[in-house]
Amino acid sequence: MCGRYAASRGPEDLAGIFEIEKWEPEETLEADYNVAPTKEVHVVLDRPLKDVAEPRPVRQLRKLKWGLVPSWSKTPESAFKMINARAETVHEKPSYRRAFSSRRCIIPADGYYEWVTGTQERDLEVEGKKKRPRKQPYFVLPADGSVFAMAGLYEFWRDRTLPDDHPQAWWVTCSVITTEAETTPLAVAPEEGPHTLAEIHPRMPLMLTPDRWDAWLDPSRTDSEDLRTLLDPPPPGLMRAYPVSTLVSNVRNNGPELLKELDGPEEGTLF
Repeated sequence: MCGRYAASRGPEDLAGIFEIEKWEPEETLEADYNVAPTKEVHVVLDRPLKDVAEPRPVRQLRKLKWGLVPSWSKTPESAFKMINARAETVHEKPSYRRAFSSRRCIIPADGYYEWVTGTQERDLEVEGKKKRPRKQPYFVLPADGSVFAMAGLYEFWRDRTLPDDHPQAWWVTCSVITTEAETTPLAVAPEEGPHTLAEIHPRMPLMLTPDRWDAWLDPSRTDSEDLRTLLDPPPPGLMRAYPVSTLVSNVRNNGPELLKELDGPEEGTLF
């Protein structure tokens, strides 16, 4: 799954990476080292601009809320639950299939956090002890330091309780697509701990390599079977993972220190 990630690149950097044609200064977000569900996030999408002579898709950097609300929802209460969509079923689930057909986006990140439960804590659970498991967080990122381009979907939702001219009448929300975690060795693995992504968690965000960006963002591609070919996992051996401080487990903590690599798992969280 993807429940937390880091995003420190600014609009100028992202504009160069993704060949952005349009972004609004008022939608600029500060670097966020602990992005959590329901936060506003930067996404890349191709969509025609309003009131222009040439209604062609334009690559834009937009500010959306993380947690998808389907257009047919009566309330936005589903947002927190729908932060992830499974690649295996995204084409058929009512909540996602329309967006999968024509409203796909890329959610840029430095990498994502995932937690594992230490061996000692697992043993306590097996023994029926009531102690709450303490999980060791890991940061997962491209081994070459490039942007982690997560496949995503976005959707529009109209709040019918508000008038048309209200600034919050329309919600634009998004979801991260996940896939099965890689079972092949990491490009760079910690000396002590997991050596594959699957050993950390059975799911991972679907990372799109640059050769798929244009096809994924193209709103004219709407055939479900054609689009499903873009959901194949990236080539193995592109990722690295390392342990980080359990400070990241608290959403109130936010800063570059959360990305600092530890020499090994924190005491009491041995893998």
